[in-house]
Amino acid sequence: MVSFLIAYASWSGNTQEVAELIEETLISSGIAVTMHRIGGGIAIPDPRQYDAMLIGSFTWDKGATPHEVKDFVADIGYKPDNVYVFGTGDTQFGGDALFCHAAVKLARFYESGYEPLQIEQSPRGVQEEKVIEWSKGVIQHWKYLNE
Repeated sequence: MVSFLIAYASWSGNTQEVAELIEETLISSGIAVTMHRIGGGIAIPDPRQYDAMLIGSFTWDKGATPHEVKDFVADIGYKPDNVYVFGTGDTQFGGDALFCHAAVKLARFYESGYEPLQIEQSPRGVQEEKVIEWSKGVIQHWKYLNE
């Protein structure tokens, strides 16, 4: 069975909501999912045990990646293949240039072959469908690369 790791950092709950929507979509498509909240003091799962890793982060302080996400990346110690990135942000802090900048930087760092998902604050309403469609796209992209 195909299995994905979803690792995410969330303070306000927005990134966690996105992660949970992604999880639901993946599971409904027959993919086994392990959720890991970054910075929770729990041992980090080894990405080598999964077919893909999805990493989610909020953007902090004018485009910064949170320290706990940077620590997570450093603790992994290598760049896994098949990394997909999602993030939440707020355009009122830095405008479009810094919107979800942590997700953009993570996607660039991991050389992700798939565009990062960027959600304005909460994934509710119209953005919920955006999360679901992005998740389905991740599945199709992964299948294209691996089957």
